[in-house]
Amino acid sequence: MQAPATGARRADWRLISLLLVAGVVALVVAANAHLVWVAVTSQPDCVVQTDSMGEAGLQPARRAC
Repeated sequence: MQAPATGARRADWRLISLLLVAGVVALVVAANAHLVWVAVTSQPDCVVQTDSMGEAGLQPARRAC
């Protein structure tokens, strides 16, 4: 069995590395798209309102309900 030529071996590594980079980029884009989708579609639960800062701590900027 004869070893592949140097150019073919270099092309194989180039293809493998390009596929690996493309996979990582696709994974990062998909993860960011998911985070944006969750942030846009989620709605926080109702918050118990108190008249002063008590056990609840700081109040939210606006009421959710």
